Amino acid sequence: MAALQTGSTGGAVGQVLSSLSWVLGKETGLPLSFSPPFPSGSFISAIEVPGLSVSLVNGHRHAHELNGASPSLDDQQPSPLTSPLLNDASTLRTDDEEENRRKRFPTDKAYFIAKELLTTERTYLKDLELITLSFQNVLAKEECAPESLRNLLKSSFDPLHIYHSDFLKELEQRLALWEGRSNAHIKGDYQRIGDIMLKNTQGLKLLTAQLQKHSECVSELETACRASRRLETVCRDFELQKVCYVPLNVFILRPLHRLLHYKQILERLCKHYPATHSDFRDCRAALADVSELESVLHSSMLKTDNYQRLLELQKDLLGVDNLATPTREFIRLGCLSKLSGKGLQQRMFFLFSDVLLYTSRGITASNQFKIHGQLPLRGMTIRESEEEWGVPHCFTLVTQRQSVVVAASSVSEMEKWMEDLKMAVDLAEDSNGPSACLLTNSNDVKSAVEWASEVESEDDLAGSRTSLERHGNSSAHHRGNTTVHVCWHRNTSVSMLDFSIATENQLSGNLLRKFKNSNGWQKLWVVFTNFSLFFYKTHQDEYPLASLPLLGYSVTIPAESENIHKDYVFKLHFKSHIYYFRSESEYSFERWMEVIRSATISSSRIRYLNRKEPY
Repeated sequence: MAALQTGSTGGAVGQVLSSLSWVLGKETGLPLSFSPPFPSGSFISAIEVPGLSVSLVNGHRHAHELNGASPSLDDQQPSPLTSPLLNDASTLRTDDEEENRRKRFPTDKAYFIAKELLTTERTYLKDLELITLSFQNVLAKEECAPESLRNLLKSSFDPLHIYHSDFLKELEQRLALWEGRSNAHIKGDYQRIGDIMLKNTQGLKLLTAQLQKHSECVSELETACRASRRLETVCRDFELQKVCYVPLNVFILRPLHRLLHYKQILERLCKHYPATHSDFRDCRAALADVSELESVLHSSMLKTDNYQRLLELQKDLLGVDNLATPTREFIRLGCLSKLSGKGLQQRMFFLFSDVLLYTSRGITASNQFKIHGQLPLRGMTIRESEEEWGVPHCFTLVTQRQSVVVAASSVSEMEKWMEDLKMAVDLAEDSNGPSACLLTNSNDVKSAVEWASEVESEDDLAGSRTSLERHGNSSAHHRGNTTVHVCWHRNTSVSMLDFSIATENQLSGNLLRKFKNSNGWQKLWVVFTNFSLFFYKTHQDEYPLASLPLLGYSVTIPAESENIHKDYVFKLHFKSHIYYFRSESEYSFERWMEVIRSATISSSRIRYLNRKEPY
């Protein structure tokens, strides 16, 4: 961020921290902490003022003089952080208010399932608006996109945006009647949702042609960006805007993923209702409709999800511009330690259906990963080698021209990598095509022997110790928050199954949040997607005010010794970072626990093979 130029240093810091203190969630005045370095794995947002740097690290404040001298704690006076949001009666709830609120609303599980449909539809409509309003307006203003691409986006998204705007209004009206908050005098049985869902799914079937175009939108946008450097820059700059909180292509594919959410919600309703319930027949009919539509789009959805993932990974790799090929599939990415002459060194590995890459994060402004080696999978053998090298969780990868010894962070990580590697090798052996070299720049292409003997530079080693975010470069800031970088700093990995489950498990709604050393509960609108929680003041906000990547976190129920003594509370914990979240019902508590666990616990490859259909 740019340095503040007005007011005294102390006043400027107090003013900025006051405006941002909702992120910290500190309800009481606490002294600033002057104890760098920052915790490993923390996400940092910095505020620069003349002579002083103050950083916000996962809710903890750190400050240090820019000239290197740290001020004494004795010289600092406790300064209360008073946030308008935290002091607002609408965001801090008392126990009486919470109890009264619960008594006013229905307690039937079907109501909370319907409410999940409403809250996630609000998020989905905003995601549609990012394409129909924000992105299309940018393309029209810049006049850098082919007319065919603009027409494709318009014809694919505008009808869906109009349709779901009307659907959301119907949902809001029905939930208001269900809760008894409406002034409508029309009588009837409004404590049901199947009739609205049946109408919705039947309408979506009429929009099948539009839904089938979304895969084409991703490929056409990529083709146009390759042909126009200006369009590529416009898209990259658009992704850096706060409203674009996940990659642009993820927004383009949202309509396909939304079908999966409708299917899950209807499955839960059908499971909840007895066959004699008045809402059961409509829910079952709606489930049949959405299942039929999803099956029509399933194959193209899987292919496009993989293609989109390859495109995103390509942005994180330096010197690779042909990663996204029709025959290549992503399998797993994550951290392993590679044994070299200097000992064990952290490396980021990328496993695909034909090749294994290992990289390190450089110190370039782009925050990309530099490739140190690429190992073809055909003919590769994998063996455990803990006893051979005396390194825990160690295994050796042997190809025709070299051997690479790596170590995982745990037994489970080693097992996941070995399982996926063996599966990938089998796939490569069965394929007929040649293994492609990923590095197209002739200056970057090296032989296998050169890869194996390469000694990392000091810049590479320094890059592995940098913080999760850099400041002064918006592009670096953006790419420093990708799943790849989170895995790098949390020393973990994710697979294609984890991405697939994350696509299905998306959730939105209000939660009450509390920090370990705070008293009050702060009401926030929270969106879970892409392995992260995104925090808003209300669901009307245009962009998230903070985010929390969950890879590496654990989710549990607070212990008795933590003195929470509230219902429906779960705890997020990573190293010294602890957050408590409180949901409104048993159903919503279980749903939040379910989706967050999907982001914090990697899944088994065997389970994936049992559920994935070939394509």
